Amino acid sequence: MQLSAGKYRGMRRLADRQGRFKMTAVDQRPPIKNLIRERRGTAQAVWEDVAGFKELLIRELQGESTAMLLDPHYAYPRGVTMLDASLGMILTLEDSLFVETPGGRLSAEIDDWSVEKIKRAGGDAVKVLTWYRPDADAAVREAQQAFTARVGEACRRYDLPYVFELLVYPLARDAEQTPEYVEMKTKQPELVLDSVRTFADPVFGVDLFKLESPVPAADLPEPGTAGADHAQALFDELGRIAGRPWVMLSAGAGMQQFRRVLHYAYAAGASGYLAGRAIWLDAFQRFPDWRAVEAGLRADAVPYMQELNALTDAAAQPWHAHPCYGEGGPRVLPEDASFRHYYPGFGA
Repeated sequence: MQLSAGKYRGMRRLADRQGRFKMTAVDQRPPIKNLIRERRGTAQAVWEDVAGFKELLIRELQGESTAMLLDPHYAYPRGVTMLDASLGMILTLEDSLFVETPGGRLSAEIDDWSVEKIKRAGGDAVKVLTWYRPDADAAVREAQQAFTARVGEACRRYDLPYVFELLVYPLARDAEQTPEYVEMKTKQPELVLDSVRTFADPVFGVDLFKLESPVPAADLPEPGTAGADHAQALFDELGRIAGRPWVMLSAGAGMQQFRRVLHYAYAAGASGYLAGRAIWLDAFQRFPDWRAVEAGLRADAVPYMQELNALTDAAAQPWHAHPCYGEGGPRVLPEDASFRHYYPGFGA
């Protein structure tokens, strides 16, 4: 694989100096809005509450992050001026609302939002979650693939890294139903692996995968215990299929569970994490007591991130050392002929 100059710069912005990703997600919308609505007893979550919580997350957690993932409605307007300029900024593109059909979910961009606007807003990368099931109806699969490829082409055009997220979700025929970003307890490893296999095709333009565990986090055995070898083999297969740098998402796993997920992922070649709820959900349960939420972030979330970061430093593979780039790391190429004209020999 080769990288354009802009994508290479963007990838570096997301990682630490050694090339490992320690990224915090504050782009979640339904998980935050639903709890606020429930606690306030209102039909809709008040904008100031949602944005205020995200501002608090940015202020308290950015010190342990190499990059932060923001949404354009709440986190960006309240947090862009306080985000440390040395950190990478990822902006999410997909709408948290999706179309639920009998054959599967259909994703779409946020209204009046685009890769171009993410570029203009100063984003270092674009993040997209595409709802995907390899056993969904053919028309749904085709639509989701077309959506993903369209975003990939825009990321190429505007020279931004494409951070691509996959989550297994319930189809209408499944017993386990939830519209939330919740890990299915009944998910099967092949659903995760086959989905990654599909989008590893270069036509989609993915630069960095954000992946879930192929095994439900609650079912992962402790390393070195019965079943650990089988679990590790699944993670190894996940990394092989991805074929490029990848990080782990938490999918709402608890702190201890997500730490265990990272042990397996790093042994399989992952380059870090991009996680949210595993880090801050416990503190958020104290809402609407803002002082208690802040205290929880400082007392629990920050030390937890420090633990994850120590593990990442010790065990994660630097992204630029991924075998997909070959010996010597990424070969950086200009995106178009005009660049080559002004900088002859660039990337040679």
